[in-house]
Amino acid sequence: MPDSSFALLILVIVLAVGFGIVNGFNDAANAIAAAIGTRALSPRNALIVAVIANFAGAATGTAVALTIGKGIIIQEVISYHTLIAALASIIVWGTLATWMGLPISIHHGFIAGLAAAGMAVAGSEAVVWHVMQRILAAVLIAPLLGLAGGFVVMLGIYWIFQQSAPDKMRRAFSRLQWLSTAFMAYSHGKNDGQMPIGVITMALVIYYKGIGQVEQAAAVWDRLSLLDPNTWWVIVISALAISSGMAMGGWRVIKTVGMRMTTLRPVHGFTTHLAAASVIETASHFGIPVSTTHCVAASVMGVGATRRFSAVRWGIAGNIVAAWILTFPICGALGYFFTWLMKLIF
Repeated sequence: MPDSSFALLILVIVLAVGFGIVNGFNDAANAIAAAIGTRALSPRNALIVAVIANFAGAATGTAVALTIGKGIIIQEVISYHTLIAALASIIVWGTLATWMGLPISIHHGFIAGLAAAGMAVAGSEAVVWHVMQRILAAVLIAPLLGLAGGFVVMLGIYWIFQQSAPDKMRRAFSRLQWLSTAFMAYSHGKNDGQMPIGVITMALVIYYKGIGQVEQAAAVWDRLSLLDPNTWWVIVISALAISSGMAMGGWRVIKTVGMRMTTLRPVHGFTTHLAAASVIETASHFGIPVSTTHCVAASVMGVGATRRFSAVRWGIAGNIVAAWILTFPICGALGYFFTWLMKLIF
């Protein structure tokens, strides 16, 4: 067993766990900010619901993991070095953005870092562009669907409950936010929670090829399941990592999404999560990595705009959108730099 190969495998697994923790830490706001902002759930209860549901989402389904692991760059340039570079880039940027209270797309940051790392090795031919085009299209489409969904669903609820007393609506939707928070966290795990799974599986393929077990390497993706005795641990530790990050709670990001963008009531929080989670769950079914951050923040904007356009603090919304845009070049530059650095070292 080559010591260096095994050591690099362990390093990638450790970084993938760190990646999952940073993801959960920044994206905790997606699952619980609306519930906390409306005071429908206490921070403690919101986190408990979100952690459990997030784990369940991350542990079920592997469609997004397959896209991450087999569809971003060509198999010939997937190596420990490209994986380490991509992971390091998003861990650095994700940690910094969370500290600044900025909700970003951890998903897209990793994809940008991985694509740039591949390009540092083999140029633009390293990227599977038809898959990247689908992901980049989702960057625009998913937030628009979240925005429109939040706006339309909110108007529909207003129309259905127009004769209901405000206190009655507040009590009803406060209870319903338990369900919408769980749905949002589950959909987050089903999409974002698949990323560490994809990374660790890629590393296992590299390792088995390196020690001459080509058939084992080819079978890893097909055997990826909670029921498989050789791969269940990949799913479990990835789910635990992202759930642990969520349990820590990125409180600065939570305050930005749940309290600073617009004033939310229980009915708004419920609608935000219902609209965003529906978009994310649909994308997960088709194996499309989308940003839960984009969907939730856009849905909050759509819900807020149903009261009046000025109800949304568009300056804060603009800062969030700027962070979304900057994530691609920042993580891309970091991924390229870290790959170049490792080529010098190794």
